[in-house]
Amino acid sequence: MMTLFTSPEAWAALLTLTALEIVLGIDNVIFISVIVSRIPEPQATRARQIGLLLALAFRILLLSLLVWLIGLTQDVLTVAGWSFSWRDLILIGGGLFLIAKATHEIHREVEAEDGEDKGAVKSAFLWVILQILVIDVVFSLDSIITAIGMAQDLPIMVAAVVIACLVMYLSSGPVANFISHHPTTKMLALAFLVLIGVALVADGFKFHIPRGYIYFAIAFAVAVEFFNVLAKRNRTKARK
Repeated sequence: MMTLFTSPEAWAALLTLTALEIVLGIDNVIFISVIVSRIPEPQATRARQIGLLLALAFRILLLSLLVWLIGLTQDVLTVAGWSFSWRDLILIGGGLFLIAKATHEIHREVEAEDGEDKGAVKSAFLWVILQILVIDVVFSLDSIITAIGMAQDLPIMVAAVVIACLVMYLSSGPVANFISHHPTTKMLALAFLVLIGVALVADGFKFHIPRGYIYFAIAFAVAVEFFNVLAKRNRTKARK
């Protein structure tokens, strides 16, 4: 193993794969940040921590089941000329869930519906964890199958996944706080989740939408929103 990590090729693979896993983890962080905003602190922090630990656990578990995981890419169902593997079906189901959840949250924001009743905090917390669990499975599957295609050495894949999950953990708090304090940013994040859900469904139907297009759109919109928030803050200061 030490020989593996003293190889320049191994380090190049680790850096490349880690960067890719971090980018793929953006979807996970956005979903968790949005979903925990519906429950109060400290339950929101606990839910976010549990969600990210589950994401790490699922990724490592899937890496330990490589033979089984590769089998998920074999076609198991044909409908009207379309062939689907278990991976395709999971991506389609996860994408539809993401679209439905994001659409529901957009509706709640537009209608200005209140959050959960304080008496239902415990059940709301469990419901949030369940939703995070479902989406963690989908994103982990997509992430690990991508990792398998880029690297053949298990230690490199595990190291990249652990580093990426650590970055997700460190960034999730600031992202969640920013989204909860800026309603327009939350709406933007929900729109991203709809877009990501569509991409997952498209992948399930073997129509791949390059993630670079999606993440460029996200980065551009975030930059615009950043200047919007900055301009709003400056206008508020000028009135004082």
